[in-house]
Amino acid sequence: MSSDIYVGVTQTLESITNACRRAGRNSSDIRLMAVSKTHPAEAMVEALRAGLTLFGENRVQEYERKSRELDGVELPGAPEVHLIGHLQSNKAARAVQLFQSIDTLDSLRLAKRINEAAAKAGRVMPVLLEVKLSSEESKSGLSPEGEETERLLEALPGLANLKVNGLMTVAPLDDDPEVARACFRRLRQLRDAWAAKHQRLDLHELSMGMSGDYEIAIEEGSTMIRLGTAIFGARETPV
Repeated sequence: MSSDIYVGVTQTLESITNACRRAGRNSSDIRLMAVSKTHPAEAMVEALRAGLTLFGENRVQEYERKSRELDGVELPGAPEVHLIGHLQSNKAARAVQLFQSIDTLDSLRLAKRINEAAAKAGRVMPVLLEVKLSSEESKSGLSPEGEETERLLEALPGLANLKVNGLMTVAPLDDDPEVARACFRRLRQLRDAWAAKHQRLDLHELSMGMSGDYEIAIEEGSTMIRLGTAIFGARETPV
């Protein structure tokens, strides 16, 4: 086992436990996602051997290649892999086949595509709604107050092959930790408001917090943190 990944996992789990203690939360309520995007399949294997089971990938094509490589490897358990990058609607069918969850649903059009693909595949597809709480153009997601968001929330109960589990967001890049805190608090408040208004939806999951701000996210109610650098080290060149 790679000692670097093992150490990264061990230190991260200890840090999560400490953050939960400070926040008065139980660490068992936090899911740790290892963001394996741009890292080789071998790194995923090492993380699995270190005890992690949940992984995040950014691109359909990249994980399709990795999944073929993993097929020939004896694994200690089956990885649960989520798509955490933007999904083009024309790749929805392949994403439904490859991933256990699509965590970046950001339009009604995409929801219908995923629902249709899941129906054809004979499965119910778990999804998270990605919410954009940053002015950065590079980030995608639903506008908190947008008409598209309301149309999607209204339509989701009628899409029988989608299972909405909650919300996700990416905090703005900023040296001030209070900027991230405000973002995470806003997502929690949106979740609470939308859950009260749309009671047929299950919005229990809050996927927020990355390697630089996950302790703040835990303090603000995150249930799933997405860590890459803290586990795998610096990203490799994208493939």
